[in-house]
Amino acid sequence: MSGTFPNISISTERLVLRPLDEDDVPALAEMMNDEQVGAWTSVPQPYTEEQARTWITERTAAERDAGRGLDLAVTEFLTQRLVGVVQLARTDWHVRSTELSYIIAPWARGEGYASEAALATAQWLLGDQKFERIELRTAADNTASQQVAQKIGCISEGVLRNACIARVRAEDGTWNDVRTDYIVWSLLPEDLDGAGEELADSGGFTSFPDWN
Repeated sequence: MSGTFPNISISTERLVLRPLDEDDVPALAEMMNDEQVGAWTSVPQPYTEEQARTWITERTAAERDAGRGLDLAVTEFLTQRLVGVVQLARTDWHVRSTELSYIIAPWARGEGYASEAALATAQWLLGDQKFERIELRTAADNTASQQVAQKIGCISEGVLRNACIARVRAEDGTWNDVRTDYIVWSLLPEDLDGAGEELADSGGFTSFPDWN
């Protein structure tokens, strides 16, 4: 069984999650060059605007068309500024399961945007899209990402030992790989009961015309 995610915009009280477009290239490139993004993701460092444009114009369409996932820009409702990205990957349409990850721009951290965006995406997936499982994987030392998982109601299922490659920057500016553990979290439909009630009443889902 296979499928593809629909064209979607998800609104919350403060945010709009929508398809990435080429206008996002400068802000996306700037966000991806952040120290924390370099440490906890596999995003190339340094990250160029050309790489951002390729991701937006080619990779996002390929992932969605193949049914593997979906990339969404997270933007401030009032300013339309790019706050971050929510990504769905490794989607199994038979099991109705997908893996969720998020990156938030340095200037926007500490505002609860990651939790708000992740919870809105989860509500859409488990409600509107009838998914049965969302999985998150956080590096063992990435406490900020773990706090997001806890805030949206995820259950910690265990540890994948030595399964994650994190990176540390050396004094000369180069990045070195460091092996660590993944903590695996899951979110099922019943886990959403009572979680994010403030979003449930204020947000909504809007279908987009064809994009890509």
